[in-house]
Amino acid sequence: MSEVDTGVEEQVGGEGVEFRLIRVIVVKVLQESLRDRWFWLYTIGFAALAASLTLVAIPDSSVVLSGGFGRTGAALVALVQLVVVLMAISLGARVLPSERESGSLAFVLSQPIGRTEVLLGTFVGLGGALLAALAAGFGVAGVLSTLRDASVSASVLIRLTGLSWLLSLCAVAIGLVIGVSQRKVGAATSTALFVWFVLVFLGDLGIMGSVLASRLPVESLFLAAVLNPVEAFRVAAIVALDGSLDALGPAGTYAVDTYGDRVGLIGVGVLVAWVVAPLTLAWLVFRRGADL
Repeated sequence: MSEVDTGVEEQVGGEGVEFRLIRVIVVKVLQESLRDRWFWLYTIGFAALAASLTLVAIPDSSVVLSGGFGRTGAALVALVQLVVVLMAISLGARVLPSERESGSLAFVLSQPIGRTEVLLGTFVGLGGALLAALAAGFGVAGVLSTLRDASVSASVLIRLTGLSWLLSLCAVAIGLVIGVSQRKVGAATSTALFVWFVLVFLGDLGIMGSVLASRLPVESLFLAAVLNPVEAFRVAAIVALDGSLDALGPAGTYAVDTYGDRVGLIGVGVLVAWVVAPLTLAWLVFRRGADL
């Protein structure tokens, strides 16, 4: 038996996980993403919106002003909160139900490959596809800024791309929880849209309503806001781009006064938790699934 065939194994949850099999699923997911019209629609739409926002904002400010948070940076952060979260959560929710309906999931699992490898490979593959989409969108923004003689820092775009990718991984993990719980693509997509709406819109509105109704103390307001992965991304992005958290109101002022420079790390930590927890839940549900 060749060295490639033997693979690399690690005990996870009491069962052997072969990383060569995960690589097979990663390649499969990446290839399918290139053939997925929804992936291309999201990617082209994100790149077009990033380009449009950059062109609109350039006359007044560059991506990041000298020592401050520019209009383009703020616009790109808002774009990520809306479009990237929708793209990632819907793709994550659709992939497994789609394979169930086509019968390809049953075929894959009939081979010597476990559910853990399938789920991890799907997650990594979608993460790779989304990283490419984000790099394309922010790359277009950077090129246009350069062509328009605006000051652009490559490190700024790299930091924003990295944080956006981390947020997209959170959304993919949440989408996979939906996907392993639904058998039909239509039901999974509808659920994903509802969850996206709750995270992006109702999160802010719910916090505002709670403040008005119960007069939450500012520390509770900050905690309620930062536990939402979308808001945690915004906090981390503003800090990473040297912006002022005063834009977040009293909660932002409290965060800076209490945690200082660590507030960005808090946002990143919340995002990492939102990757690990939903992915673990998806794994627990998927590995116990009896039917396809």
